[in-house]
Amino acid sequence: MISHRTMRADLHVHSYHSGYASHMRFLRARDCYSEPEAVYRVAKARGMDLVTITDHDSIGGCLEFLDRHPDADDFFISEEIECLVPGLPLKVHIGAYDISERIHREVQPLRRSVYETAEYLRTQDVFFTLNHLFFFLHRQMPLGDYLRALLPLFSAFEVRNGTMIEAHNRLIEDIITERRRTAATVVAVGGSDAHTLAGIATTYTEAPGRNRAEFLENLRAGRTSVGGRHGGTLRVMREIYGVVGRYWASLVGVGRQELTWRRRALGLAFSTISMPAEFIPALVAVIDKNGERRRIDRFREEWATATSLARGELVEPRSASCGPSPRPRLIGRLILRQAQDERESKGPGSSAVHDTEPAGL
Repeated sequence: MISHRTMRADLHVHSYHSGYASHMRFLRARDCYSEPEAVYRVAKARGMDLVTITDHDSIGGCLEFLDRHPDADDFFISEEIECLVPGLPLKVHIGAYDISERIHREVQPLRRSVYETAEYLRTQDVFFTLNHLFFFLHRQMPLGDYLRALLPLFSAFEVRNGTMIEAHNRLIEDIITERRRTAATVVAVGGSDAHTLAGIATTYTEAPGRNRAEFLENLRAGRTSVGGRHGGTLRVMREIYGVVGRYWASLVGVGRQELTWRRRALGLAFSTISMPAEFIPALVAVIDKNGERRRIDRFREEWATATSLARGELVEPRSASCGPSPRPRLIGRLILRQAQDERESKGPGSSAVHDTEPAGL
């Protein structure tokens, strides 16, 4: 159903239930300290008509909110599922929306393979997206093999992530625009990827609708536009220091208390000793974003060259002096063949999403 009214939702938000930070695990610092109730309150205050939470491999934040507000008709359960590309140290994040507790349980054993995960979600008629396409890709496999292996698994893509630099988001947008030449189903979404309350609803997805059901229907149909901010060094610094600050607060008894006194004492001691080095997160943010810019510049050049070759606009050079190493290329070809074999054995998938150009891109 096409409505003249539009609704907004931040489709990538984290809460306290997103697990623990991957660095210095002995401290048991959370990846995010935002309370589900606060996530909802801030999102609504910033103009979001609908709210969801996409915790890492968890729907605990969604269930906690619904336990307190069982009749909330402007909230739906979602999750960010971390998967692996089989045979490679390469992660993929999938956003799965408006899911049930059963789907959450059944998808967990499949996370070892992005192919199995995507196939399961498709058979369950779940709307799912490929998030921040290049976040985990470095040199594990050639760019062309990576795109050929993953893009056919998805009909919806996060083209604006509030923590990724603008060049990263624009490259994804351009790749998806090119994909519309051959794919019948392409949907664009956006979300803040907020791990602190400050980032919530700064990036969002907009679609026609007068209620949750109509919004989700139009989301599937690709009648979407994305809005809000791109990311950058300052955004990442705010996120890091926001989480660090909440961790320190938890050590002195502010907020939820899940740590034992012994572990809190350890955290306080470590934080005190390392206080002179608290500038390091800022340095990490600078290094991370500079690295992201270099990777995205390289990916754009490689993708533009490959696209021109495919259109017959360029003649492929006889040799390349600085191509990827043979092993990643060989592994990439094997992964690509595995993906193709799996799709052929299961037959063509179906999707309810239509090829509609997002109005806001």
